[in-house]
Amino acid sequence: MSDRLTAVRRALLDSPADRLVECLAEAVAKEYAVTDLDLLLVDYRLATLLPVLGGPAVTRPGDPAWRAFDHQADVAAGQVRYVPVTARGERMGVLRYTPGPDQETPRAELAEVATMLGHELQAAGAGTDRYTVAARTQRLTLAAELQWELLPGRSRAEPSFSLAGQLEPSYAVRGDSFDWSEQDGRLYLSVLNGHGDGMSAALLTSLATYALRNARRAGLALADQAALADQAIFAQHRGGQHVETLLLELELRTGAVRAVDAGSPRMMVLRAGEVLDQPLEAQFPLGMFETSEYTPQSFTLLAGDRLFIVSDGVFDAAGHNSRYGESALHRFVRRTGTLAPLQAVRSLLGDLRAFVGGELDDDAVAVCLDWNGDPAP
Repeated sequence: MSDRLTAVRRALLDSPADRLVECLAEAVAKEYAVTDLDLLLVDYRLATLLPVLGGPAVTRPGDPAWRAFDHQADVAAGQVRYVPVTARGERMGVLRYTPGPDQETPRAELAEVATMLGHELQAAGAGTDRYTVAARTQRLTLAAELQWELLPGRSRAEPSFSLAGQLEPSYAVRGDSFDWSEQDGRLYLSVLNGHGDGMSAALLTSLATYALRNARRAGLALADQAALADQAIFAQHRGGQHVETLLLELELRTGAVRAVDAGSPRMMVLRAGEVLDQPLEAQFPLGMFETSEYTPQSFTLLAGDRLFIVSDGVFDAAGHNSRYGESALHRFVRRTGTLAPLQAVRSLLGDLRAFVGGELDDDAVAVCLDWNGDPAP
């Protein structure tokens, strides 16, 4: 690491949690003669890049800032440069700056600075609301606040997989959610659709998510995770509310998948340009009965497969004269093959908003998982 990069890193580490961007701007101005630095955070809807230090928001598709975000690449626009701010695949936004008069400004080092900033933003989130608030174009409902705080993130990338999820309506989501965790060569993924409206749905989904996490962290098998969450929800609501849930456990080395379909969302596989429905035997949603038993099912992904999971709020969305439906969903998923998972879910839900002509009436969740194959040599 160069002396300049070390100095910038130290400035970030020593910065107050709510002044990361200001301290970074001062440090890169001193070390690299960079000016006009700002952080553009992506909003909850994945539709706007919002400057932290002020200035106009960026909404136009194809803008250099969006190209840097979408393609995860350094993009130049005249004298201005844009660099993606990402940590472990979690795409947070874009760093914008103007290089100094020295044309040898090391772009690779400034790209590394942007990655450092991404990690520091994740750490700072526990100590300040500044960046959470800065990423909003409007106030969240209380239910949506709860749902977004529940998420593990919005995107993730490792050598063997890439993963992303998105919720709609982003600023007023209620019962739809997702969760994931990677451990011991396995990826655990759950997609949930809590019954009801408003806070009751958000609280129900929160209970299901924490029950599943508790069971997973205790080392229970997938079917037992479902059974424990089922019992927790029934004990609280006595069958009056339930959560439709899909639980997946992916063996990252082999592509083998174990699944529990508890009245789950829809699942499709995009393989070699063809969309295939992945049928599973539906079992009771979590919380319906006092003693439900769950049986895991198995299938295998091939290297390069894309797994797409959507809730009924996607394919049942109503336009002026029709539902969005399976045919439109299959066509759209087929077209996402060249997009990264976060671009894919963002594009799908944007297409859905265009189809219904505005905000969705029902919650919708979309999750996209690419399995790249065993990364081991």
